[in-house]
Amino acid sequence: MNTINVTIKDRLALITLNRGKSNALDREMITELTDMLHNINNDDNIGGVIITGKEHFFSAGLDLIALYGYNEEEIKSFWKLFLDFTAKIVSFKKPMVAAINGHAPAGGCVIGLACDARVMAEGKYIIGLNEVPVGIIVPDSIFQLYSFWLGKAHASRSLLEGKLFSPEEAMAIGLIDEVVSPASIMTAAERRIRKYMAMEPNTWQQSKLNIRKELISATAADQSATLDTLLAQWWSPSSRNLLKMIIDNLQKK
Repeated sequence: MNTINVTIKDRLALITLNRGKSNALDREMITELTDMLHNINNDDNIGGVIITGKEHFFSAGLDLIALYGYNEEEIKSFWKLFLDFTAKIVSFKKPMVAAINGHAPAGGCVIGLACDARVMAEGKYIIGLNEVPVGIIVPDSIFQLYSFWLGKAHASRSLLEGKLFSPEEAMAIGLIDEVVSPASIMTAAERRIRKYMAMEPNTWQQSKLNIRKELISATAADQSATLDTLLAQWWSPSSRNLLKMIIDNLQKK
C-alpha cells in the first residue's frame, strides 16, 4: 500500500493515513482504505480500528489539484468511488475511532464522521464540511452523515456557511467527543476503542448497525441524480474559476 500504513496489536488495527504533507484523498488512497476496511471487517482476529493521520494533518479532504485535471469520465468515476467509500465506512460493523491529530476539513471530516467516536488534538486545527464555499454541491448522503451527529438544524447552518470549527467548538456541538494534547491522542483513542472492544462483539456490532439503519440506507441509496447535479455544477464556469483560484493559492503554499 502506498497511501496508508497499517499495524495490528492486541486485536486492534491502527490505520495511519500517509499521503504527502496533507493526506489529501485521491483515487488510490480511497481504494486502499476501502480494501483495507473490507479485509478488517471480515477478519475475526481484529476487533477494532483506530484511524489517524500525521502531525498537523488528519486529512485535508479531497485532492482538488488532482481532481481539477480529471476529464468528465474520470471525475464521474471518482465521485462514485468516494460516495461508495462513504457508504462502506458508514456500514463498517466493528468499533472504529478517529484520532484526529490535525486539520480535518471536508473529506477528512467525512472519515471522522463515519467513526463511532472522534478524539481531536488541541491546537489551531479545523474540522467541518466546507464544500459549499469551494463550489461543490454536498450530496444528501454526506448531509445525513453530518446531521447524524450534529442534528439537522446545526448541520444545515454549518453546511450552508461552510463553517470550520476549532477543536473546542467542534466538541461543544457534538462533532467530536474529546479534545486532548497531541501527545495524548493515541492513548485517549485507544482507551475509547478498548471499551467498545471489551463488549460482547455480536451484540455491540448489531446494535451499531441498528442505530445506523437509516444512515446506512441513505448512504447506500442510488445517488445518480445527485451525482448528475453535482457534476453539472462542477463543470460550470463559476465553479471552475473558483476551484482554479483555490488551487493557485494551495500551490503557492
